[in-house]
Amino acid sequence: QFSSARSRGNSHPVGDKMSVAMFPSGGSPHGVRLIIGDLASAPKKGSGKEVEAEEAKVDFGEVMSTAAKKAFRGGVAGMAAGVVQVMSFMWLRTTMNYQYAQGGNMRTALKALYLEGSAGKTGVGAITGGVGRFYRGLPYAIVQAPISRFGDTAANTGILSIANAYYPGVSVGIKTAFASIGGATWRIFIMPIDCYKTTLQVKGAEAIKQLNQKVAQKGVGVLYSGAAANFAANWVGNYPWFATFNTLQLVVPEQEGKMKLVRNAGIGIVSAAVSDCVSNSLRVIKTVKQTSPDPNLSYVGAVQSVVKQGGVASLFGRGLQTRLLTNILQSMVFSVAWKAIEEELNKKDKEEAKALK
Repeated sequence: QFSSARSRGNSHPVGDKMSVAMFPSGGSPHGVRLIIGDLASAPKKGSGKEVEAEEAKVDFGEVMSTAAKKAFRGGVAGMAAGVVQVMSFMWLRTTMNYQYAQGGNMRTALKALYLEGSAGKTGVGAITGGVGRFYRGLPYAIVQAPISRFGDTAANTGILSIANAYYPGVSVGIKTAFASIGGATWRIFIMPIDCYKTTLQVKGAEAIKQLNQKVAQKGVGVLYSGAAANFAANWVGNYPWFATFNTLQLVVPEQEGKMKLVRNAGIGIVSAAVSDCVSNSLRVIKTVKQTSPDPNLSYVGAVQSVVKQGGVASLFGRGLQTRLLTNILQSMVFSVAWKAIEEELNKKDKEEAKALK
């Protein structure tokens, strides 16, 4: 499960502490060492003989089995919700990635994409071509979004479950930091899918030809272009998202009926806004490097090209408005859909467990 809130249908609380522990040094290696130190020195329940008795009750195999089951249920729920997202909001994602690579505001990007798709066509053909331009790369997006969401949610759920069993006193923020590393690492493995999808969104009909030329020049490694920035962007984006989400799940009172959906949607909105503002510049760099026709473009070169075109403000603000709108809408849908799907999966799991007893 994404969150580890104590709620009906939830079986893995995050712990008693509600504070979010941010990196002491802004995400630097020193901050990582401090976090590892916190985990290593985190007190377990009780002391002396009580510790031994408590440790005896913790079965590693059982913990891993439980974590795997929770991770799978959370991952499947995330995968299903991810498909809903793609079909609903890909047109906004295409607009955002186009802005990341080319600059401009949301209005100019929407106009440019529509005109590109409708060029040379008339009547209904022009309309379908214009609208269809926003869905370039759809097959890759349908594959990527569910798979990436599965990895994110499975990592978050599994790692939190293990941490709750062995380090219940560690704050939700520290647990989330490690869970987000797992999610960001997962994204690296699916970079080729992301590369094709993003390049198709930005370059349109020229995308496949450009990618083939880059692969011919530098090999399949170019499909992982921007992997470092992608890892950083996903970690920097995932950590604030999950830290905010997990913490709000703890502190915002549970609701029933329709208000439960309002609660989850509101938590999703806040989580998305925090994440986007923190990680936007890294996503701009990743997209510029990934979609450039030059396979030798470095990260420094990508930064310089963005700053040269629109100044330093462009590096941090390019496409941010569109991203905020997109992710707020997506997070609302994802949070509501994910929670609803996961609750059903949890109910079925409990019913099966009762039937076996």
